[in-house]
Amino acid sequence: MISKIHRLLTISTAMLVASTAIAAAEPSADLIAAAKKEGTLTTIALPHNWCGYGDLIAAFKAKYGIEVNELNPDAGSGDEVEAIRANKGNTGPQAPDVIDVGLSFGPTAKKEGLLQPYKVSTWDSIPDSAKDAEGYWYGDYYGVLSFVTNKDVVKNPPKDWADLQKPEYANTVSLAGDPRTSNQAVQAVYAAGLAAGEKDATKVGAAGLDYFAKLNKAGNFVPVIGKSASLAQGATPIVVAWDYNGLSWRDSLNGNPPVDVTVPASGVIAGVYVQAISAFAPHPNAAKLWMEFLYSDEGQIGWLKGYCHPIRFNDLAKNKKVPLELLDKLPPAAAYEKAVFPTLDEQDAGKTAITTKWDSVVGSNVQ
Repeated sequence: MISKIHRLLTISTAMLVASTAIAAAEPSADLIAAAKKEGTLTTIALPHNWCGYGDLIAAFKAKYGIEVNELNPDAGSGDEVEAIRANKGNTGPQAPDVIDVGLSFGPTAKKEGLLQPYKVSTWDSIPDSAKDAEGYWYGDYYGVLSFVTNKDVVKNPPKDWADLQKPEYANTVSLAGDPRTSNQAVQAVYAAGLAAGEKDATKVGAAGLDYFAKLNKAGNFVPVIGKSASLAQGATPIVVAWDYNGLSWRDSLNGNPPVDVTVPASGVIAGVYVQAISAFAPHPNAAKLWMEFLYSDEGQIGWLKGYCHPIRFNDLAKNKKVPLELLDKLPPAAAYEKAVFPTLDEQDAGKTAITTKWDSVVGSNVQ
């Protein structure tokens, strides 16, 4: 078990340089009172089976007595940013207070003036390279892309990206989002480009598009957003999704059908997501209290229970706060050895090519 902990720490520090500060912290009584006075928090794009969010939302409501208005659980990162943009003057229930988006969306939303800064009490234990120095956005968790397979339909789960091109996987492969708007899907296309052998960040997106064009032409690609339900029903027997989503689906389906979660042998992409508060949040204090909750030990462990590696993982592990039984439920540590953490510039280069050229190159309307 110790070796597993060491491996996970190695994976994390491949991208992140951890602070040595030890987190303290409880939100102030004044913040709690102000948030309770507002009485509501509006979230967006937080499916209950994503990263343990169902339990986290329930725990937040129980702890503080604040209602949570949940908008469009299946939205992508681009949709979240657009929701802030479209509701600048709206203080009603359609205006999100907080967002949870792919890493590249944090800096762009800040640049556009859509975010407000806030540094949580545990700020010093968030690695410096995973947060905006001014507090406009900060990493929350990360995972790697995997193949999630319904073994009732697919008896021989794929082990690598090249496998998905085989005739035996006809009409089985889907993405867990629309690659024109979903960070998860964009990163999947990027991963396919890396697996194809392309190393130039400016060309990886194009290589990934070429891969999916071939997959689509072969009849293996299913233009349906893969979810737990479609996986179970056999409509999308293989879904390319973050490992934490696949592991959560596996547990919730409880063997009906049996589900295999495989980290591919190549093109292993690790993705960091970030939290931020809308500059126009109707409930700014509730938003700040939500951030305090998520970045507390309780909130971080809540993400780990949902199979997402929390951004404060190093700090928690160093202080022996990570339950060992949680680590036992993760894929073998060796599967993560080839994980690549694309930089923001690399992600931006890939994202631009993928989101703007998916229609012309792949020609499949994912919905």
